[in-house]
Amino acid sequence: MLGPLEDYLRQFPVLLPFMPLIVILLRVTIMLGAALLAMRLGTALITRLFSGKNTGLKLDMRKAKTLEALLKSVLRYAIYFFVAITVIEALGVPTASIIASAGIVGLAVGFGAQNLVRDVLTGFFILFEDQFAVGDYIEAVGVAGVVEEVGLRVTRLRDFSGVLHIVPNGTIDKVSNHNRGYLRAMVDIRVAHEENPERVRQILEAVATEVAQDTPAVVEGPLVLGIVDITEAAVVFRLWARTEPMRQWDVEREIRRRVKLAFDREGIHTPYPRTVLMPQETANPRMIDD
Repeated sequence: MLGPLEDYLRQFPVLLPFMPLIVILLRVTIMLGAALLAMRLGTALITRLFSGKNTGLKLDMRKAKTLEALLKSVLRYAIYFFVAITVIEALGVPTASIIASAGIVGLAVGFGAQNLVRDVLTGFFILFEDQFAVGDYIEAVGVAGVVEEVGLRVTRLRDFSGVLHIVPNGTIDKVSNHNRGYLRAMVDIRVAHEENPERVRQILEAVATEVAQDTPAVVEGPLVLGIVDITEAAVVFRLWARTEPMRQWDVEREIRRRVKLAFDREGIHTPYPRTVLMPQETANPRMIDD
């Protein structure tokens, strides 16, 4: 590779004592330049591949950015390894034994880092399969919260109390994603036994119509399913609606608010705890003879 350049340098007698060192430095310089060029070209190619405008890959922006960063990282470390081996070889050190030793060490480390490898592999498939994304409300490994970060090794969830949960990806064996598809809002309304059930149903249907017209988050319904339970204290009516992702709680609150206003306006009573006091008999009942 350096034949012509080496022959040219030998024309200068003053450089002859330093020729081995000069050749090594030239080889290392050329390899570093080639590695830098390969890094830039590879990075540009990966960026172009996931740019969104010049690719036929059907990937959303978040997944594309994640895979882009992953491939760039793999490319960078592969070039680092190749340059390191080449430089060591240029210094006259046999690389075969180094590679063999690296394989043995890597195998030993692999046995001790099985959990780490499992976390990384699981994280890769979570990202590639798009099981959940940042901003999704999910339930996993007994934790429910909004996804703040999806990494190759861990996923960060923040629950409604503000607590941040850092979950290793390898422990995630089941995920319930509340942001995929339409969700369901369900509200149970309790009324007193004394109320006319048909009148209550008419009022609830009127409320359902208002909610459907005034609430953009409602996709279907609300529907009055009717009486779903009769307890010793109340008659229970149920309303059901299909909503946009993460809007089911807003719709449930709006239904309850409007039902309360309608019941107050129409004089419909809801059950509440009542105490009945029975006077104690102070005299024995009179005996009546036949």
